[in-house]
Amino acid sequence: MTIAKGDKIPDITLKTNGAKGPEDLSTGDFFAGRRVVLFAVPGAFTPGCSNTHMPGFVVNADKLFDKGVDAIACMAVNDAFVLDAWQKDQNAQAMTMLADGNAEFTRALGMELDASGGGMGLRCKRFALIANDGVVEYLGIDEKGVEASSAETVLAKL
Repeated sequence: MTIAKGDKIPDITLKTNGAKGPEDLSTGDFFAGRRVVLFAVPGAFTPGCSNTHMPGFVVNADKLFDKGVDAIACMAVNDAFVLDAWQKDQNAQAMTMLADGNAEFTRALGMELDASGGGMGLRCKRFALIANDGVVEYLGIDEKGVEASSAETVLAKL
């Protein structure tokens, strides 16, 4: 079942890039007590994600923070090393990169995407959400393109 507005973000341990390499990050702790924008992509370095989705959040990061967002996070079913390289490539230092390498968080959110036809296996649907103290306030899921999950749409929902 897909997570919905009013639902609590599940507490799953993910990886993020730390000073000495990948570190554990509890989603329960990460979302607790603050307003977080999370956007998810099918894969780092893929064309739509690199050319449209991520750049929108990079360009609009200050506007999101000005609207009361405490953190912006990007999640993908990739490992922390790939997300670290993509963060650097995209100049996305304002974001916390969440590596869901085993798709555990993706499954818990009900956001699985079968990309095996393209040789990419199980991935995450393209989506964005706004959570306040771990509770979903907005959820936008894109089946095609980047509209419901764009930084501009998220800004309009804040």
